[in-house]
Amino acid sequence: MIVDEKKFVRRYSLIYTCIVSVILLAPLYFYVKHKINMQEVRTEVELKSIQSHIINAMDSFGNNPDGTFEFPKFNSYQSGLYSNTFSTIYSQIKEPLPSFMPGYHSEGLSRFLITALPPQKYFFADYLITETTISYTDIFLEASIIAFGILVLILLLSFYFLNSFSVPFKRVNEKLDEFIKESMHEMNTPLSIINVNVDLFNSIYESNKYLSRIKSATKSLATIYNDMDYLIKQNRIEYKDELIDFEAFVKERVEYFELICQLNNITLSLHADTRTHIRFNPTKLQRIVDNTLSNAIKFSHKNGKIDVYIHKNENGGISLVVQDYGQGIKHPEKITNPYYREHEHKTGFGIGMNIVKSIIDKSDITLDIQSTYLKGSTFTYTFNRSLVVNSTEQKH
Repeated sequence: MIVDEKKFVRRYSLIYTCIVSVILLAPLYFYVKHKINMQEVRTEVELKSIQSHIINAMDSFGNNPDGTFEFPKFNSYQSGLYSNTFSTIYSQIKEPLPSFMPGYHSEGLSRFLITALPPQKYFFADYLITETTISYTDIFLEASIIAFGILVLILLLSFYFLNSFSVPFKRVNEKLDEFIKESMHEMNTPLSIINVNVDLFNSIYESNKYLSRIKSATKSLATIYNDMDYLIKQNRIEYKDELIDFEAFVKERVEYFELICQLNNITLSLHADTRTHIRFNPTKLQRIVDNTLSNAIKFSHKNGKIDVYIHKNENGGISLVVQDYGQGIKHPEKITNPYYREHEHKTGFGIGMNIVKSIIDKSDITLDIQSTYLKGSTFTYTFNRSLVVNSTEQKH
């Protein structure tokens, strides 16, 4: 079956993009960290420059008791003079101080530079403190633009390269798909010829066990063929729902498998206490019923029996129960895994129940498997209320 190339490219492009992005964005993290550190250093230098300007202004004013000193003002910087007890002599700073230790300090986005002054020299002040607000907006904006550019570039390159790489696989898959479809067609033709001729022979001559075995074998092959055909077509065509007489449909499939049962003296019985219609796709329903019955027959003992029950549930749904009394299943939880086979000597590819699982997972159907090894298994399919069609809806 062909791999969905578009889905393949999308999935692995995203995986490739994530891996490469992590590798390339790691240096960006250190770049941003370096830029933040540089911003801190630059802010500290600017604060020192502001304080140097203020000290120069105070030195120029000198000890002039009759003059009025105009404290320098700056747009983005606030300064103040404080005593040795940090009481305010003059201050433009409105925020509380984070520390009274000389040096560079931070509090949120605020940055402070505290400088000790010579005693009794500048208006009896012991400390000059300057404050400003730091901003990382430009740094983060630049980093965001770089990161976005990296992600877009990687994603585009991923799509381009993966599309290029997938071309050979696409061609191989197309050839393989074409081969499988041709093979399926070639299988169907002789199967049909065998069935028709066996039926004609039976209508002219008396039936015998050899013809019955041939007929049984062709029906088993037909089930495998139908599974393969469904696998090929499931992603290519739309299976539309139809109104189905549930009991009649199951009865027809039970009759189809009766000949296979007769060869092993297996009794296949249908017990139905209801006549219900459901809205579902016949092809999908056939895959559910046929695979379940086929497995029940395959793992039943000779001279055994298989019971099929149809009954309504209290919640308005309908249940299909297939119970056999054969070998049972060691690992019921694995039975729907693709290509899983508990008994290698049994025929089949291990795809039937996986097909069933893919159908019920997309439908309002639940499956319960109860099995006791060497005693038998019970498969219960519950078609929930949304699939059941009442008599009023049938008229429409």
